[in-house]
Amino acid sequence: MGVARHGTGPMAALRAFGSQVHPVFMLPPVAASWFGSVLAGSFSPAVGAVHALAVFFAVYTAHVKDGYVDFHLRGEDDDHPLSVGGCRLALVGATLGFVACLAALWALVGPAAAAVTLPCWVIGYLHAPQLDMRAATTTLGYPTGISLAILGGYYVQTESFAATPLAFALVFLVILTGVKIIDDSKDYAYDRSIDKQTVAVLFGRRDARRLAYGFLVAGLSLVAVFALVGVFPTGAVLAAAALGVVVAVSARTTDPALATMLLVRGSYVFLALLVVAVWYRPFS
Repeated sequence: MGVARHGTGPMAALRAFGSQVHPVFMLPPVAASWFGSVLAGSFSPAVGAVHALAVFFAVYTAHVKDGYVDFHLRGEDDDHPLSVGGCRLALVGATLGFVACLAALWALVGPAAAAVTLPCWVIGYLHAPQLDMRAATTTLGYPTGISLAILGGYYVQTESFAATPLAFALVFLVILTGVKIIDDSKDYAYDRSIDKQTVAVLFGRRDARRLAYGFLVAGLSLVAVFALVGVFPTGAVLAAAALGVVVAVSARTTDPALATMLLVRGSYVFLALLVVAVWYRPFS
């Protein structure tokens, strides 16, 4: 059997491999890596590109493994572009790409740079089936990956950690935990039928929704606090205000799919405005 389940030849294989690139969920981790570099101030674009590519390979690994488990092992999905062999080949390729990036970071920066990047791949590879059946791990996996991408992006530029990147990593962890709880509630009925312990399954959709918006409000409040004490630039408050508007609008809908769509795109705007606030410091 070829690598593609639909079609034969190199183009079919290329389309099947490309199908596992999901921009909506892959762009934020890669952007978070670059955001970590921006936080460093003056930074090496080459080193930043290697770290961002490593993050890409880690997230690609997660998508391939998730599709393989959901379709070929669990039978949850109706279709999947890659055959079993294609999934395994994609996993090997992505892992080799990630290892090559680790080697480059080791050579360009040092062994610690490779060490702080490695957890991104570990989370991606273990997402399914090891981490996605329990509420804590399935909820925190993606937000933790984003936070690690920020910290790693900063570390590979500076070979150190500082209060600002740690604070931003915390903010994104809290905010994206809220988004992930809402996203998981889209599949409440199915997850409950297979005993997948998401927050919505454990606590019910209404209480999960309340908890999710509690995380979102807490994350936005942290931005204001960190700006007040000087850890964040003042412009970060405007980024939080923009996301706050999206949070308020999303709270008016009971459709978790629509709420997730709004919040994910609002997070893009939030990150973009944070980059402006950090790089240009318009109110300094």
